Amino acid sequence: MNRKSREFQISFDALNPRTLSTFWRDALGYVHPGPPGVEVPEGTDPLDAWDEFLERIGVPEDQRDTRSALEDPAGEGPRIFFQRVPENKIAKNRVHLDIRAAPGLMGDERMAALEAECDRLVALGAKRVQRFEPEQPLSLGFIVMNDPEGNEFCLD
Repeated sequence: MNRKSREFQISFDALNPRTLSTFWRDALGYVHPGPPGVEVPEGTDPLDAWDEFLERIGVPEDQRDTRSALEDPAGEGPRIFFQRVPENKIAKNRVHLDIRAAPGLMGDERMAALEAECDRLVALGAKRVQRFEPEQPLSLGFIVMNDPEGNEFCLD
């Protein structure tokens, strides 16, 4: 059977979609796409273009941070969608992302690369939760973190 895999989107519930999408944009190297039918000039922030677009089409200001999206600039990874929900996160998320921050590295070199990425993401608003040391042969070591809204993810 010759079956093609399906494209998929990852969706996040969020209190502040714009803020959370900006964190994940910087964490993953993704980009915010421009508004439909709008050419975003090089060097212009697509979020500014969205603000202008939403104002132009009459979206009330209190409704402008109800959703946001990210795309892989290479077009290979899944689209990520953020939607505003009224409730706070109250339990552990059942699905989380693992950011491959040290591919091919082992031992101390791997853990140093994970620590460096952890520091970078903490500066962007993430929280460090716990470091797990390598336990051969099944675990190469990883760091558990929370994004700015408390969603768990791992540096792997």
